[in-house]
Amino acid sequence: MPRINIAFVDHDKAPDRAALQAAITALKFKLTVEHGYVPFESAGYLPCTLDGEDAGFDIRFEPAAELAAKSAAALPVVGTRNSAIVIKWGGDPREVASAFIVLAALAKDFDAVVIDPEKDVLFAADKLVTRARNSLDEL
Repeated sequence: MPRINIAFVDHDKAPDRAALQAAITALKFKLTVEHGYVPFESAGYLPCTLDGEDAGFDIRFEPAAELAAKSAAALPVVGTRNSAIVIKWGGDPREVASAFIVLAALAKDFDAVVIDPEKDVLFAADKLVTRARNSLDEL
């Protein structure tokens, strides 16, 4: 069953590939986001390389208003974050790790607010970093 998390971010703070990669590297994760990532243009499967092996997840960009209105947890903290980066992954542990690494980088370096819309839970950046590290332990 696919899982989804949403990162709400200010449109102007959505990182390009180089900035996202730098944030991932600063967190000391061995994940490379492939060159196909372009903010507000990428849609569908985003290939990544995790510690030398294929990985990735689905990504799409949407306006934040409709998605934030569906979440009691997100609505009060979304503020001026007018864009949503929707990240979806399946059961493959490499997908899980890749998704959480990118979500952690978005929260830590780009002021993203990340929620799990199914559970209506808001994640702090440090919790996302921990989840990313824990998902690597499960590989």
